Amino acid sequence: MTTEPPASPPRPVTLEHVARVAGVSRATVSRVINGESTVDPRLRRLVEEAIARTRYVPNRAARSLVTRRTDSVALVVSEREQREVTGPFVGRMFTDPYFGRVVTGLLEVARPRGVQVVLMLADDEPSRGQLLGYLQQGHVDGVVLISAHATDPLPGLLSRTPLPAVLAGRPATPTPVTYVDADQRAGATLAAEHLVAIGRRRVGAIAGPQDMPVAQERLAGFRAAMAERGQAEVPWTEGDFTQASGAMEMRRLLAGHPELDGVFVASDLMALGAVSMLRQEGRRVPQDVAVVGFDDSVPALNCDPPLTTIRQPVEEMAAEMARLLLRQIDTGGRPLPSVVFHPELVVRQSA
Repeated sequence: MTTEPPASPPRPVTLEHVARVAGVSRATVSRVINGESTVDPRLRRLVEEAIARTRYVPNRAARSLVTRRTDSVALVVSEREQREVTGPFVGRMFTDPYFGRVVTGLLEVARPRGVQVVLMLADDEPSRGQLLGYLQQGHVDGVVLISAHATDPLPGLLSRTPLPAVLAGRPATPTPVTYVDADQRAGATLAAEHLVAIGRRRVGAIAGPQDMPVAQERLAGFRAAMAERGQAEVPWTEGDFTQASGAMEMRRLLAGHPELDGVFVASDLMALGAVSMLRQEGRRVPQDVAVVGFDDSVPALNCDPPLTTIRQPVEEMAAEMARLLLRQIDTGGRPLPSVVFHPELVVRQSA
């Protein structure tokens, strides 16, 4: 009986091999792999094609020793503790389409760079303290922070650390941190203009939580726009951006103001609940009451009738957050100019 020697394991592909295939220097390959933004786009494309052809896999551990990077960023969702009506925050997060759209936009930019996005949650003071300690220990290269409430200390705390960070939405108070937002007041103004243009004269609003800057801006913008168009007083109630609260607040609004012929609802998810409640109360949409939402998310299309709404391009905004964060990481963490997107009116059948 004869035995054959064990087969030698395949030799790993090296930077030098990739450089030969691409026809560039080893240093250029290294700069592309390390995500440096100064590489000529033509050379970057040659290197990326060579990496794909050779199936080169970077040694992340060795690279981390040199670059001091983890190739991961944190998506931190900071919320307040459980609310009475809608239940635990974690459950709400996975049913709200906004969060999924943010993740989609982040991954669109992070994946091609080989950067992992790690989801982290904070919904009370102890968890925020633990989170901040974890982030400062170098486990991630930067943070995208979703922090909706004006009293949340995390934006200010992060701004005082060297960790690169981008905030989803304008901070409640001036803070030296880069943010990406939509012009919320302009969006609410578009809603007011449309309701007036289609002949609605007794218009109300279902606002989001008024401890959240985004909800404050939408309500203030809508009320100001309606006042400029002859309706000085806009009856409104306060929901919490959930479908259940939209239904509850629509019933409350109708009870106090049964003459309403139009309503601006500060999120599509709440608008879905509001339209359902209008139907229960015997009101036709849009014949009796026209409804305009905000976001242009999946609930807008699932609504019956399909929802007229204000589009904020959440996926594009999230992709810009990722680009700004990676640029900060590449350039040493200095905050970059913030970016504000312009909303658009999307007319469907509800108004």
